[in-house]
Amino acid sequence: MTWSRKVLTAHESVNSGDVDRARRALDYLCLAQLYLRDNVLLNRALYPSDIVESPTGHWGTCPPVNAVLSALGPYRHHLDGIDVQVVHGGGHAGPSALSHAWLTGSLAHVTDDLDHNPAGLQRLIAGFPHHDRFGGEITPLLPGHCYMGGQLGAALPTAHGMALDMPNRLVIALIGDGECETGATAAAWLGAHALAQRSEHGRVLPVILLNGLRMGGSSLLAGLTLPDLRQFLAGLGYQAIVTRESDTAAIREAVREGLAGLKPLQHGPSTVVAVTIPKGHGAPESVGGRRIMGTPLVHKTPLIRPSQDKEEFGALADWLAGYRPHELFTARGSPTSAIVRALGTSPATSPPQTAPPRNCLAASASVANSVRNRGVEFGSAMAQVLKDLHEAYGLRVFSPDELSSNHIRFGDEIPDWIVEVLNEELCHAWAQGYQETGRRALVVSYEAFAPIVASLLAQHLIYRRLTTTAGRPPMPSIVYLLTSLGWQNTISHANPGLIDMALATRDPSVHVYTPADTARTAAAVTFAVRKLGRCSLVVSSKHPMPAHPLDTIESELRDGYAIWPHIADDDQPDLILLSAGDLPARQLTSAAAAVKTARPETSLRYIHVHDLVCLGAPSIRPDAISDATFTALMPPDVPVLAAVPCHATAVHALFGERGMANRLTVRGWRTPSRPLPPDRLLEHAELDITSLTTTALSLLDQRPPRDRRRATGDHSTTHSFGVSRGI
Repeated sequence: MTWSRKVLTAHESVNSGDVDRARRALDYLCLAQLYLRDNVLLNRALYPSDIVESPTGHWGTCPPVNAVLSALGPYRHHLDGIDVQVVHGGGHAGPSALSHAWLTGSLAHVTDDLDHNPAGLQRLIAGFPHHDRFGGEITPLLPGHCYMGGQLGAALPTAHGMALDMPNRLVIALIGDGECETGATAAAWLGAHALAQRSEHGRVLPVILLNGLRMGGSSLLAGLTLPDLRQFLAGLGYQAIVTRESDTAAIREAVREGLAGLKPLQHGPSTVVAVTIPKGHGAPESVGGRRIMGTPLVHKTPLIRPSQDKEEFGALADWLAGYRPHELFTARGSPTSAIVRALGTSPATSPPQTAPPRNCLAASASVANSVRNRGVEFGSAMAQVLKDLHEAYGLRVFSPDELSSNHIRFGDEIPDWIVEVLNEELCHAWAQGYQETGRRALVVSYEAFAPIVASLLAQHLIYRRLTTTAGRPPMPSIVYLLTSLGWQNTISHANPGLIDMALATRDPSVHVYTPADTARTAAAVTFAVRKLGRCSLVVSSKHPMPAHPLDTIESELRDGYAIWPHIADDDQPDLILLSAGDLPARQLTSAAAAVKTARPETSLRYIHVHDLVCLGAPSIRPDAISDATFTALMPPDVPVLAAVPCHATAVHALFGERGMANRLTVRGWRTPSRPLPPDRLLEHAELDITSLTTTALSLLDQRPPRDRRRATGDHSTTHSFGVSRGI
């Protein structure tokens, strides 16, 4: 059966009358959740005591969303062999998502007290916003949702990522017209061209909710005339189907037409539907001389205190009754058969599960040894590692047009499992959609430009934590390879800010890998991609760096750090040198040799940190070094000189979690006031070998003589380090 025939068959499986009842049921339940605490089906006259005293939540975006969800009902259950997913761009449609989940029965699959009976309906409505269970907005705590609504415009590209390599998947992206003003959405229309002619993909139908208002004023898109709107979208490659009316039949027909003409992503942009429904549709035009419709008042709860204000109470009573709930629900408090026909019922489903990795430590260490034995440089090593991970796990790589610039070269043609587009937000969202549907992805970015996605990443980390709360199995990790570091770049290409942001979240899934050389970078990338449920940043220079012995690679991967005995490891150190990253390791190992030359009697310990989070407090970061091991590793009275590739404040903050920041001297990135060549940048940050040596000698000079320390028992004579991290 052809695609267009499948669409028509699904469309005809339900009549418009049933769809309209479903739409009214969704609207009614949304309004009831915002305002009612009793008498939820209006089985008797409404009293002020039935109404919550302080209504909370958002009404405005619910009616447009409900209209589209009701029109989509037949396709979610009658498109044979097609997995239909809906991505909500606006998190404020939480009441709508809750209403839909209750009507289709999916809430009953995750909790047994929200089923189809009077008590279940009472709990749904009176319990809003369900702070201890689901919340009042769209999150993964709601069954069936793979996206955090309100994530600043990433809904459309995330939908693209969900459909990549999934020919039998249809993803509907619900996008507010205000959301169309965000950078991620604006770029996604054009970015879809980058996905053309690459493998076999599913379909994505963007549905613009053309409701006319942002939160506080008119949207730019709704200000266009219909001819201009069509011309705008046509210029981006889309056929626009725009409804002129708000009635259910018109919306159903627009959705059918949009789906019938929809092509898989590999064919480029095809159709987009714009549904013209006023924001807050259904609310009173005005109450007590105060205009409501067409104003920002409809964004949240248009009636502010209906339990105390007589005019608002009357308006709410009429508004609720206008949906005729007795036509929508049975006496038992369940949806009528017409609504069930329109929306269907959701079977109990399990989120996609990714097989847990095995032997990550051994496999990653093996990759490091292979790279070292072949003697290849960074670009060749990374290209081979990514290719191997693609072949083993179906890895997809997204890059902002920087693979060649980052010296990662695959020959004359880029493989079809790599997508390049000059937009970090799109790369993140594509990877996010890909990962959240159970596949592995990696983003390669310039270190300086990666902070563009800081907000998207922070919100997605919240999403990931909520999936854990919801009991969902861990998904593949979010992995970034940050290269083209500021140390060897122009002043406009220098900003390690994503590292700071990721560490500052204190999210237990975050890892910041700072490998010391190319072989270790290959191991870190392999380890990060194989692991599940993490957010991993791998920071590495694309330029040639010294290779260090791999004797400690397994310890670095397992524990996040290792003592490098080939540099220095004294049981009673006078000074501890700590490096993180390849360029700092190059500088600090040279400084260590200079210190030993200047002060042969000095006892040193040299630690390389492979994962910065190991330095933080284990009470905050589960994979941090245990307190006992940390004390043995860095005795409290021994100064520590650290050389790091990021801002020094990030490392100070990690030590600060342990209350030890005052004994630490950190040399890291400092933004210069003018362009500087690499050697001058190192001097500016006091990361050149001379400055590091001078600082180390100064720290030694500030210590009491060794004989006095031994006499007072300041040092233990042995040290023992236990395994503190999972693999």
